[in-house]
Amino acid sequence: MYASGTESLIKQAREIQEEELQKFYGRISKLLNVKDFGNEAIDSLQRLHLIVSATKYGRTIPVDLNKKLQALLCSPSSPEQVQVLCSCTLRESLPLSVHSLPVDDLQDNRTISYVAAVILAQAGDRTDLTALSNQFLRSLESRQPEGQISRHVLPVLSQVISFSPESLTEDHINLVSRKLVDWLRYASVQQGTSMSSGGFFTGPRTRQSYTEDQWMNMYAFSMIRKWLLTYDTEGTGSTDTDDRSEVDGSVMSMVSATSSSSRLLPPKERLREKAFEYCHRLIEQSDRMTVQQSRKEWVVIDRWLTDLERCLVEAVTIMDIICKEDPSYVYRAFPCIKALYGRLSGDLSYARAMLPIAQFYLNHSETAAVDSEVVFRQLFSRFPGELFNEPLLAFEFIQFCRANVGVLREGVALYRQSFPNLLKFLAWNSPALISEFVELLPSLLAPETAIEILHSLLDLPCLAAALDLQLRSVSLQAPERTLWDQGTKVPSSLEAFRQPYYRGMFLYILRPEAGTGDTIDRLSMVHEVLADMAESPRTVQCAQTVPVLLHVFFNTVVEFADKKLINQLVLVLLERSSLLFNIHNYKTEVQRVFSSHLLVLCKLHPSLIVEQSRELLDFTGTTANIYSKEDLYTHLVWVIGEYLSVTHDARCTVEQITSFFETLEAVLFEITQVRHSASPPRYSPRVITVLMTTLAKLAVSLFLSKMRSFARSAPVTSCFSEEDLEEILTRSHELINLLKLPSVAQFVLAPSARGDSPRWHRDTNASMPLSMRTISSLLHKQSSFQHC
Repeated sequence: MYASGTESLIKQAREIQEEELQKFYGRISKLLNVKDFGNEAIDSLQRLHLIVSATKYGRTIPVDLNKKLQALLCSPSSPEQVQVLCSCTLRESLPLSVHSLPVDDLQDNRTISYVAAVILAQAGDRTDLTALSNQFLRSLESRQPEGQISRHVLPVLSQVISFSPESLTEDHINLVSRKLVDWLRYASVQQGTSMSSGGFFTGPRTRQSYTEDQWMNMYAFSMIRKWLLTYDTEGTGSTDTDDRSEVDGSVMSMVSATSSSSRLLPPKERLREKAFEYCHRLIEQSDRMTVQQSRKEWVVIDRWLTDLERCLVEAVTIMDIICKEDPSYVYRAFPCIKALYGRLSGDLSYARAMLPIAQFYLNHSETAAVDSEVVFRQLFSRFPGELFNEPLLAFEFIQFCRANVGVLREGVALYRQSFPNLLKFLAWNSPALISEFVELLPSLLAPETAIEILHSLLDLPCLAAALDLQLRSVSLQAPERTLWDQGTKVPSSLEAFRQPYYRGMFLYILRPEAGTGDTIDRLSMVHEVLADMAESPRTVQCAQTVPVLLHVFFNTVVEFADKKLINQLVLVLLERSSLLFNIHNYKTEVQRVFSSHLLVLCKLHPSLIVEQSRELLDFTGTTANIYSKEDLYTHLVWVIGEYLSVTHDARCTVEQITSFFETLEAVLFEITQVRHSASPPRYSPRVITVLMTTLAKLAVSLFLSKMRSFARSAPVTSCFSEEDLEEILTRSHELINLLKLPSVAQFVLAPSARGDSPRWHRDTNASMPLSMRTISSLLHKQSSFQHC
């Protein structure tokens, strides 16, 4: 949210009237005619930028003002603040400036970078970037005086290749590859001259500054990953015979010298070699720097080592990319990566650096014949359990799982077993990670984990509450911990979390791996203990993600579920429909998901109605279920009427149909009894209509099903022939199937008496008799409908 003052300015910029806007354009145009820009001109440019950027559509500014802004942007003598404001304004306004900016005539690198920002924002295709790319490459080829080597080229060039990598030719790619090698290999060891004016807080560290070649060294390192991913294919082009490169000044190699054969490699392959050596040296150097922090002279990567973790992430990632391009590097890289893992594995402060290390093991451990189990055990067991409350790590961890989902599912057995730990990331960081888990959840599902995952998803709000209690409990001081008197009621969930009586319950909720049971036996107690957390914002947000994940769960499970698993799932639906955390609207949303997927499960396995008849009778015979879970109850009654038949399961008996009929008849009788003192119904009319429809289906099915016992009885078989008995059974099955179609019985077995009336074409229930007679007339040889 913006501050109130900022919102007021934005509102004024959006609602400015056209007449006032034109006057403002004229006033600012006059202010830009002077050479010296005062506060009024700067303020007007800032307001102009706010006006053109405050709306979702581009504002059209006058052509003469547009040209003045372009001229100021392209003038090296313009103050940098003016260039920045002109660049930002042109990016947001119309007409487009992408074709009218004189890119070829620009010489100043700072100016080129601000012009490039406009072109990149407005470029439509590769041709719009051609002139800009050529200008960048010319600036890289030219020998510029010290202090004029462009710091702006690489960041903008990185954006160019992101937008249109094909805009660089093969010659351009080779040129940039050679320059990157130069910037990686050579840079001054000594820091640049300090520009500080001194002061009380000025010390040796704060007076450090960097030379241009050191800046380019750092920029090159930050760009290597993207460059290799975009262009690092088999090297082509002329060989690079200039080992010393075009870099001038006093420099020294940042990486160990290799044999002269590397000088003859094509530019892309030579870049790969030097980048690998750079990263290898950087990793080794980082270990020394953690010990030699008091050293006065810092090497060129000092800026990266101030954030050692980020530096290591980049270095390991680059080495991984190089090893994927050329597996011969794997044997050179693994000793370094293994040593780095040994240094960092015990320190959780470097958790983010462990992800690229794990990626390296995942990609190359088989090639190098290295056991990687210990790496993944720490990754999946320790990190989610102890660092679930670090949002950036959570996002990167789940992104790592998504990127490697196929390999993890097939090659890392611990991956699926660790789903309780992975869900901790989601429970704590909902709803930020919901889209990631929608894609990740199917990979965790298997016949052996499906039931436990279903329970875990339903208990996800409880997990969020338990994680909150875990953190709060750790933060409590020792004197605040008090023993609980089991003779009194637990006053709060936090107090319960600290008591041994509930320890096993919370340990299960916070378990790191699967396989310790499907769910908690004392779910009602869990919900009672956590009652004061039901309105916690984190718990409520977590609960809102559960219905989405349940849809993903059922849509995935039906792809591999067998009859046994479907039976188990239906039993869980019936059981857990009552055992849910009491969060506002949570039960209603979950039961709605259950209802929709119950139909799918029953359609896949209709026999479950017979196999689970006792549980279904208990559920449908409980009138209270109508009031507490009406939607699920209604769907269940419907599937009973649809699938309880010998047509779907030969094991269906007359006794079973009779039991369901009598149970549902008693329920319908109970809820439709009207007494003077009775309260108004608390259910929808749909419950009554579905109950009536199911009872009608069961009544007919019951009667027709009796034909089987009739046809097989001894007196009947002695009187009727086999053909006659077969005709009776066939006819009964036909009628059962016929009654499954909506309104078939009404307009086939008992057609409307008004079938021949002029309204027959408006009545779909009465249209079939006349339609059949019409078709008969068309097919009759003497019909007047014959072709002429």
